[in-house]
Amino acid sequence: MTDYNRNIVRLTESSPNRTLIRGATILSMDSMIGNMVHGDILIESGMITAVGENLEAEGAAIIDASNMIAMPGMVDTHRHSWEGQLRRINPNAETLEDYCNATHYSFAKYYRPADMYIGNLLTALGCIDAGITTVIDNSHNSRSAAHSDAAVEALLDAGIRAVHASGAPVSGNWDRANWPSNLERLQEKYFKNSENSLVSLAAMAQLEPELWAEARRLGLPIITEFFGGEMAAALEGLHQQGLLGPDNIFNHCTSLPDAGWEILREAGVRVNVCPRSDAHYGIEDGMFAMQSALRHGIRPGLSVDNETSYSGDMFMEMRVAFYLQRVMGMHQNKCCGSAHSPVTLQTQNLLKAATADGAACAGLQEKIGSLTVGKQADLILIRTDDINLYPSGNAFGTVVHATERSNIDTVMIGGRIVKRDGKVLGVDSERLRAAIDESRQHLFAAAGYVPDIFAETFLPLE
Repeated sequence: MTDYNRNIVRLTESSPNRTLIRGATILSMDSMIGNMVHGDILIESGMITAVGENLEAEGAAIIDASNMIAMPGMVDTHRHSWEGQLRRINPNAETLEDYCNATHYSFAKYYRPADMYIGNLLTALGCIDAGITTVIDNSHNSRSAAHSDAAVEALLDAGIRAVHASGAPVSGNWDRANWPSNLERLQEKYFKNSENSLVSLAAMAQLEPELWAEARRLGLPIITEFFGGEMAAALEGLHQQGLLGPDNIFNHCTSLPDAGWEILREAGVRVNVCPRSDAHYGIEDGMFAMQSALRHGIRPGLSVDNETSYSGDMFMEMRVAFYLQRVMGMHQNKCCGSAHSPVTLQTQNLLKAATADGAACAGLQEKIGSLTVGKQADLILIRTDDINLYPSGNAFGTVVHATERSNIDTVMIGGRIVKRDGKVLGVDSERLRAAIDESRQHLFAAAGYVPDIFAETFLPLE
């Protein structure tokens, strides 16, 4: 029996068996299908069965998407979802230590399963609201079996597509007997017969071969917080031992030298980059690693990382990436005589990173990431006649440079509509806010924290 309320979200009944989205401007992210000024998308039993112009589908439910952009749902390839109730508690953080002081070294130690549940639920619902249909949940606060169960159940209840990466806590007391046996327990309890489930399992571990071996025994992807400047020296040995492979997902990859990138490419390691996080917390050189990844033939996903300092949407992630890349290119070309001339990222590149490349990073490229016949219907519809978007002079520019979560009319995951007319469906807002408030009150009291909504800095509590 749980001590948290699982009735906050009531998923709506299944969407109609056949749905026709009609008259949308389509950004398919599929080179074979291309883009369409006015096109239709037919969805049957949760799958995309046709994309084209003037489609006919007798008996299908019609969604009028004229004056809307249809595109794949976005993929956040690295989010610490358990921190949802700590949103913007530390907006002026300057270092990774500042982040840890406001999470791992303080509140994390006092999380109950109920706090894991509400943190993950709030993050997942926020993702859906922002058009993020898939999230890789980096759950490095799995203090007990009950904590892990709560995190998984929140993702299931929210109706989001997710990869739950269970990981050991960083500080405080926790059930060490729970790790790494927790991975097999979770697999047996939630994922043994779940090929059609929206949620799958992974392991979160640092450069720990024994933990990697256990994850591989279970067939799980391995997610690592990888800081390239600090950790690059270990790569050659790992590679020579055959311990790096396509089941590795590396976050950040900041300041990684060329030799390290060559190893990642050769081993097939998947990568995601963090434009805001790396800059905000000054991680190594503070610059997200997209340029280096692309230069070595790796197409990374984009990730938000956390919401303790900034917002949780991919629109802002793409915008920050666009401008940081421009600044880096100008700096290198004018000041430094760099041997590597940066390639200017176009809006199309960034939207691909947030969709198709993110799906590949998550290992879900055969299921999602583009509006392709045969893939599951994870997609969003953006109203282009809203006052902040009209007129839409360029579809990619509208999405990357101007769209906000309020412009998202519809979100569909696996063919199920989870946001419609600008509202996330099935959420009891009163119960949700009450659960969030109760969790925060518990965590603040346990950690001895007196909240101050005008504080300039978050001071260490211990």
